[in-house]
Amino acid sequence: MQQFINFAIFIFGASIGSFLNVLIDRLPKEESINGRSHCDFCGKKIAWYDLFPVISFFVLKGKTRCCKKKLSWQYPLIEFITGLVFVLITSLQYSSVWLLNNWILFVSWLLFLGISSCLIVIFVSDLKYHLISDYLLLALFIFSILFHFFGSTQGSTPTPIQLIQPIISGLVVSFLIWLIYFLSKERAMGLGDVYLTAIMGFLLGWQKGFLALYIAFVTGAIFGLMVILFKHRKLKSRIAFGPFLVIGTATMLFWGNNIFEIIRKIYGF
Repeated sequence: MQQFINFAIFIFGASIGSFLNVLIDRLPKEESINGRSHCDFCGKKIAWYDLFPVISFFVLKGKTRCCKKKLSWQYPLIEFITGLVFVLITSLQYSSVWLLNNWILFVSWLLFLGISSCLIVIFVSDLKYHLISDYLLLALFIFSILFHFFGSTQGSTPTPIQLIQPIISGLVVSFLIWLIYFLSKERAMGLGDVYLTAIMGFLLGWQKGFLALYIAFVTGAIFGLMVILFKHRKLKSRIAFGPFLVIGTATMLFWGNNIFEIIRKIYGF
């Protein structure tokens, strides 16, 4: 039974991943996300039987049916990753039994899926276009507010006064990124990074938020050094920071409590 549920959740996630691909490529270009899917090359509408997540890519051998142009591996990868993330969220953070018996947890689960979907789109769009859509940031913020309201995975709701602390956490965590943005005159950090960091602090709290920021800086530095060493790019080459903020946020969302426990054992507090 559990395997069937996981499979159903994976299919649901992969279907959402197909929509995320639309957001990834259209929002940075300010294109409409309404209407049926169409070929990026000739503009012809794609038939429903060519829209099955992951499967259609391989059935079509990685090419469009209408004009035989090569399709990007982004499409099946995002669909597969989204499906996998949805299954991991359900397995690691929730239980299907609890979801069926507690409507607050069910809504919390849906919000967690929404947060994860926004992070996936932000990761890829910033990596690909060096741009984070304001619509995605707004959606992520709304999901985060509702996620706090429905009490994360605890099944309880906070009072309005208790929501002040996440707001302060968001401002505190984002201050460093805003300072870099301000002093560098947007050359080192974009305004989207500032907003994303503020939402990250709001969602995680200041402690987990700073750890997520630390993870982002470390992974970003490692990636930057690897790019310079293996691709011989200059130090002034621009590297999107949004994907590393997403990595830090996702790490703390999934394993934040475990990381805190390790830190306590190491430093004895």
